[in-house]
Amino acid sequence: MKKLADLFSSSFEKTVGLILFLALWEIAPQAGWVNSTYLSPPSAVYKAMIGLFHSGELAKHLLISLQRVLIGMAVSVIVGTIFGLFIGYFKRIERFLDALFQSFRQMSAFALFPVFILLFGVGELSKTIIIFWASLWPVLLNTSHGVKHVDRLVVQSVKSMGASQGFIFLKVILPAAAPDIFTGIRLGGSYCVMALVAAEMIGATAGLGYLIMYSQETFNIPEMYAGIVSLAIMGLGINYVLKLIEKFFTNWKQDVSVGE
Repeated sequence: MKKLADLFSSSFEKTVGLILFLALWEIAPQAGWVNSTYLSPPSAVYKAMIGLFHSGELAKHLLISLQRVLIGMAVSVIVGTIFGLFIGYFKRIERFLDALFQSFRQMSAFALFPVFILLFGVGELSKTIIIFWASLWPVLLNTSHGVKHVDRLVVQSVKSMGASQGFIFLKVILPAAAPDIFTGIRLGGSYCVMALVAAEMIGATAGLGYLIMYSQETFNIPEMYAGIVSLAIMGLGINYVLKLIEKFFTNWKQDVSVGE
């Protein structure tokens, strides 16, 4: 019984902010505080989502967006992790490449989108590239940071016991850098979803970004908000899965909380 009460209390604490926000959102247009033509209440958005679900449109747009995010993110995780490990491990290479990577990092994926379209066209490749670019840098730089800040005393201790470079890398450096690597991957996941919207607003005929833009152009405001909410739910789902994967690979790490 106590466990059930604790679970209820914990769930309430986690959702109270969201509940208050939804209540305020529902009341504001209904009470005339804001124009309901431009801000549909959650009840109308929910009806629009149900309508899109029954027509199959929501699943179609959601699956296409999810496919684009997963492909772009998978490539960025592979490339970012490999380069991040390499750069973090070999400090001299980092010195050669740091200025270049820091410069690339400052180039917004949205600003480069016209360049990607010129180079790769308006098809799927340019959309994948923009998602890849947006999520690459947090993965790469967090991985590099994690490798660079592994406790050198531990590395030297293992080395003094005759461990090979391969053993040190796989059994000491990689596990120690894992929390930073997964922080970068989760950040990259968030950037993927943001970049997806921009990618699907130009030259796309399907996807949640396209749905949002099309609904806005046809003044179907509840469906526009339904697309935005669906995008947020997809982002939350991706983050939740990444947290589960992170927990699996870094279960040795203990959470430290300051205050209650």
